[in-house]
Amino acid sequence: MAKQRSAFTLIEVMVAVMIVSVVIAAILQVRGDANNKLLWLQQSIKETQYNSFLLGTSEKYGFEKSSISLKEFVDDFELESDLRRELKAVKVKISYDEIDDFETPTGSVLEIGKTKLESKNFSASMIRVKIQ
Repeated sequence: MAKQRSAFTLIEVMVAVMIVSVVIAAILQVRGDANNKLLWLQQSIKETQYNSFLLGTSEKYGFEKSSISLKEFVDDFELESDLRRELKAVKVKISYDEIDDFETPTGSVLEIGKTKLESKNFSASMIRVKIQ
């Protein structure tokens, strides 16, 4: 008569533990990648907003070299005091390099330049056109 099995063997338990640990490791890796992408996306959105501040005040800033806080970009707008304090803490350096300028047949002068916005945590640049 055959002997009945009453428990799992050691090999079966070890294989089950290995399968569970591989699955848990894969889940943690996917979660870590998603968190990194989310943090990168949040930082990218913030930098894009800073660039839009510069474009929104294009007559005042961006065609000269200066060093200011981001709060000065939004002085004309009504913002919450917490946001103003946050923007005041971010110091940016604006540099402008003229690339080319030429006169149009109508007598206007088009100036093409590159504005670079630099801070401790980010930097961005954009091509700008100025009509004189």
